[in-house]
Amino acid sequence: MFSITVRDHLMIAHSFRGDVFGPAQRLHGATFLVDATFRRPELDDDNIVVDIGLATQELGAVVSELNYRNLDSEPDFKDTNTSTEFLAKVIADRLAARVRAGGLGEGARGLTGITVTLHESHIAWASYERAL
Repeated sequence: MFSITVRDHLMIAHSFRGDVFGPAQRLHGATFLVDATFRRPELDDDNIVVDIGLATQELGAVVSELNYRNLDSEPDFKDTNTSTEFLAKVIADRLAARVRAGGLGEGARGLTGITVTLHESHIAWASYERAL
């Protein structure tokens, strides 16, 4: 399996509901390093997984929809604990929609999967992996 990974970052504010979250139940900020990995079993006709420039551009577009937002105020996340794991899925699903819409070019039609990893710090991160 071949893969490429592109990176961006995301800064949000949010709070959680539930005793399991302790002090994070209060409004707080989070900064994530965001890695998006695109996979395919065979390289395309140009011997690449996907155009790395387009992958970077599309990840940036998805991240910009969330960046510098208080997620507690976003209608898409009403009554939702926007955990790191949950946000990794949101970003992966939005990237998958862009792949299907052709945003990563025709060569991206051969992609078979995406993994999005959100790094909360140098010691903790969460990922979501999905098929295409």
